[in-house]
Amino acid sequence: MTLYELREGSIELDKLRALLQPREESAPSVSSRVLIIDEINRGNVSRIFGELITLIEPSKRAGASEALQVVLPYSKRTFSVPDNLYLIGTMNTADRSLAGLDIALRRRFEFVEMPPRPDLLKATTIAGVNLGQLLTAMNQRIEVLLDREHQLGHAYFMHLENGESITGLANVFRGQVLPLLQEYFFEDWQRIAWVLNDHRKPTGCRFVVQQSANSESMFGAGVDVDTESKLWRLDEAAFSNPDSYRGIVSATGVVA
Repeated sequence: MTLYELREGSIELDKLRALLQPREESAPSVSSRVLIIDEINRGNVSRIFGELITLIEPSKRAGASEALQVVLPYSKRTFSVPDNLYLIGTMNTADRSLAGLDIALRRRFEFVEMPPRPDLLKATTIAGVNLGQLLTAMNQRIEVLLDREHQLGHAYFMHLENGESITGLANVFRGQVLPLLQEYFFEDWQRIAWVLNDHRKPTGCRFVVQQSANSESMFGAGVDVDTESKLWRLDEAAFSNPDSYRGIVSATGVVA
């Protein structure tokens, strides 16, 4: 063993004595705990909770008047849910998977709707386009054409900063907004164009454009194909044009 000599003054004896004094036991402070279950409506509720479905009720928790305990199947230990635990489950009602949600679970949770918050984007303007107004305009059209549960969330735009280049906004539209609209409307490009207000924009500002289809040149004579059909495509140049986004809010603000 190696020994080191402590020279005089190396230790403050008064502080050492204070540390060695027995401490008075105080009641431990109880802080809240939060357990978040994402996409709770997609899981098998009976396997997620099992017998705990009863224990999460306020009157059945530890310390309550009707407190209950269960024996865990593997450890064989008794278990109860403490009263300082908050359970939060998230779900997306747009995918219509809410119907399979267990009735027992509905009774034990409060349902709080979390609609889009365009007000959180009202201070963000990119290339002269206010993102709060942009989101509001698109969601109003989606609600009329589809329903309110399919509105676009503000989270798509929250990472964008006021005054930054149009590149970030273009990436959001190209990689997230347009693919989501295609899924919502099942490739009904006419309605997608209505959401984007493309039908009132001049050429060069439309995200979705039509091309005439000449059936005879493609299939030859005698093929019974509707000659009035149109081919739809995305105009890549529109993503970098600020007027394409201004026109979503109001076509009157676009210079023809």
